[in-house]
Amino acid sequence: MTGTFANTSAVDVIVVTGMSGSGRSTAIHALEDAGYYCIDNLPSALVAQFVALCADARVGKPKVGLGMDVRDATYVENWPSLRKALEKAGHTVTVVYLDSDDAVLVRRFSETRRGHPLVGPGRDVPDAIRTERALLAPLERAADLVVDTSALTVHDLKKRLQRLVEGSATYSGPALTVKSFGFKFGAVADADMVLDVRFLPNPHFVDELRPLSGREKAVADFVLERDGTRDYLERVMSLLEFVLPLYAEEGRAYLTIALGCTGGRHRSVALAEEVGRRLRQHGAAVTIRHRDLDREAA
Repeated sequence: MTGTFANTSAVDVIVVTGMSGSGRSTAIHALEDAGYYCIDNLPSALVAQFVALCADARVGKPKVGLGMDVRDATYVENWPSLRKALEKAGHTVTVVYLDSDDAVLVRRFSETRRGHPLVGPGRDVPDAIRTERALLAPLERAADLVVDTSALTVHDLKKRLQRLVEGSATYSGPALTVKSFGFKFGAVADADMVLDVRFLPNPHFVDELRPLSGREKAVADFVLERDGTRDYLERVMSLLEFVLPLYAEEGRAYLTIALGCTGGRHRSVALAEEVGRRLRQHGAAVTIRHRDLDREAA
């Protein structure tokens, strides 16, 4: 298709896809702010021709953002071959898959009063979400970056996309998210690496520490100033020092490291803050998030 146009050049293509209601429009707007020429809901049959047009020197659109979803019935089936064709033509393709918990998606559709694209006779919003998740499963597995937006604000998601397109001037590896969570509230959907820190002494059982969080010095000192914790941190950092260059070689733009304790308020929070701090000292681009920090203490 690119042969149709003269004086073509490579195009940086970012495809934003994923579950309806998970923030695709916000992500597309973030790409537009970063200088990408964006089209939402472009039929997959037109993608190759559109990218070839943008590659034409006379058009001059070297950065393209595409929003794609299940409203195009052929998208999921056609995407693998379409991506191969784009990359064979010399273009760079990055797929960002946005996801959220089912309960969050149901709430968002209720609050915005927008219809889910798969809702129809005999199928309500929860049914539509389950159907869409099954349809998109192959795309999620093949995505370059999976972002769980369940706990993200609009501004958080925009910052995430901004880091994707800007990269880091001082660090050649993937941009990192270090996330704390509580196992009793479920797994972290977008985690690439999960570390269990429930073996550490629990501040929950210390009366004066129970109301506090791992962000506060008293709790952090209780968790971190132990020989076992210090040894564990050294081993975690050695592991990351080993694997991060390997992830970079595989072309990973993002990596999420999740640290879990029981409730996600004390041990995992303190460890996530410390791991993030140490990674930043090595020049890594790091975002620290605490998924369950604001849940009511049990």
